[in-house]
Amino acid sequence: MDVYRDKAGESLAGAASEFANGRYNNCANRCYYSCFQAAVYALHVAGIVPSGRRAVWGHDQLQSTFARELIQRRKAYPSSLRDVLPRLYLVREAADYKRELVSEVQAGRALQRTRAFLQVIQG
Repeated sequence: MDVYRDKAGESLAGAASEFANGRYNNCANRCYYSCFQAAVYALHVAGIVPSGRRAVWGHDQLQSTFARELIQRRKAYPSSLRDVLPRLYLVREAADYKRELVSEVQAGRALQRTRAFLQVIQG
């Protein structure tokens, strides 16, 4: 499952590149997926697997399981990470599906949150 740790790093590098080139919607997208992939890695390391027949993480299930199991119950990660995935998800939704553009400020904040999230997860 280290592949998800590697994917998270690659997505973060992509987000930083997109930000540097002024592509803020793409930056927001890559920020969210970087954290999503890092959370998959963290859950796997903790021995937590997705439920259901498909055995893959959905967005809502991953976000709630990460917060509940790894932050609230096991206290493996600080509570400051609790809202990172949901906040980045909303920015990604705006970038991908809404008739609005992600601003430089929004993308910059997303990139900061993503870097902090990965730093804690990857230790």
